[in-house]
Amino acid sequence: QVQLVESGGGLVQAGNSLRLSCAASGRSFSRNDMGWFRQAPGKEREFVAAIRWNTGTTFYADSVKGRFAISRDSAKNTAYLQMGSLKPEDTAVYYCAAALYYRSGYSNEADFDYWGQGTQVTVSS
Repeated sequence: QVQLVESGGGLVQAGNSLRLSCAASGRSFSRNDMGWFRQAPGKEREFVAAIRWNTGTTFYADSVKGRFAISRDSAKNTAYLQMGSLKPEDTAVYYCAAALYYRSGYSNEADFDYWGQGTQVTVSS
């Protein structure tokens, strides 16, 4: 099993930045590829970003390209989502996810097998 714990959410003004963290643990965690999703009120959960743990290759949703950056720290088994130029429409619960198996690309919930509990991000205008 893999346990994922997100942190770093909060209330921030539009235009500012915020960094989310996702600490991974568990016997099954071994440099798994990881991703971030978000779910706004009344909407479906959507893909935000993903990273290949071994190579650092990244994947982004068009809506966050150029504003968000995903990274990982192998020594800490932690993935990060640096969010910049935040907009009110970025308001959502952000979820961290880990993939059990390698996939050629990441953009869907079905690509991931383990999920964190989520952390709320609220962007005020």
